[in-house]
Amino acid sequence: MVLGWLLLLVMALPQGTIGVKECIFCELTDSSNCPGSHMHCGDDENCFRGQGTSPGLGPIINKGCMKSTLCGREEPVTYQGVTYSLISTCCYGHLCNKSGTGDSLGNISVSLLLVLKMWPPYQQH
Repeated sequence: MVLGWLLLLVMALPQGTIGVKECIFCELTDSSNCPGSHMHCGDDENCFRGQGTSPGLGPIINKGCMKSTLCGREEPVTYQGVTYSLISTCCYGHLCNKSGTGDSLGNISVSLLLVLKMWPPYQQH
């Protein structure tokens, strides 16, 4: 019985939390709209969204896959002749870097709550 519930939980997880991750790729841009294209990440990579700032200028962004050990680091990047301080934030899940912010942890929480609600000890009669 427990094995059945664990299988159900794994099936309820958002696509991409196990196996191959697919992320959005977008070159450095100063546009707030970065629809990008789909790319597959390696086993030791996560999706990321980078945001760069430079005094007196608007932000730049980029998206893609990044090794887990590099997440959260700040690095200088040059875009159109200006050096920006770029911080890359990783997220964990299928296409989790599609929108401006957020990750799939909220989706996992919702999936877990749904499974618990269906689990016999928590069902309301």
